[in-house]
Amino acid sequence: MSVPLYQAKAEFFRMLGHPVRIRVLELLQDGPTPVRDLLAAIEVEPSALSQQLAVLRRSGIVVSRREGSTVVYELAGGDVADLMRAARRILTEVLAGQHQLLAELRDTEVGAE
Repeated sequence: MSVPLYQAKAEFFRMLGHPVRIRVLELLQDGPTPVRDLLAAIEVEPSALSQQLAVLRRSGIVVSRREGSTVVYELAGGDVADLMRAARRILTEVLAGQHQLLAELRDTEVGAE
C-alpha cells in the first residue's frame, strides 16, 4: 500500500524540522563544503553533526564525497536551495506582519492611557 502524497510531504517537512539540519542546508547553498567547515560554522559536537548529516543523506537532499581524508557535502539539487530561499521569504513576511501587529498594539496602548 502506498503512502498518500500529503503524508510523504509531512514526513519530508518533519525531516527538515531540526535546527542543525536547517543550518547545514543554509551553508550548503554556497556550494560544496567540507565537514570541518560545517563544524566550525555550526559549533556542535562532531557526533551531533554526523547524526544530522546522516539524516539529510538518507533523505536524499544532500550527497557526500570523499576527497582524500576530507568528506565534502553538497546539496543534491537546486530545488533544496530554492526551498530554503522560499522559507526565508515566507518567514520574513510572517515576521513583518507580526512586527506591524506589535506596533499597532503599542499604539493602542499609548492611546488607552
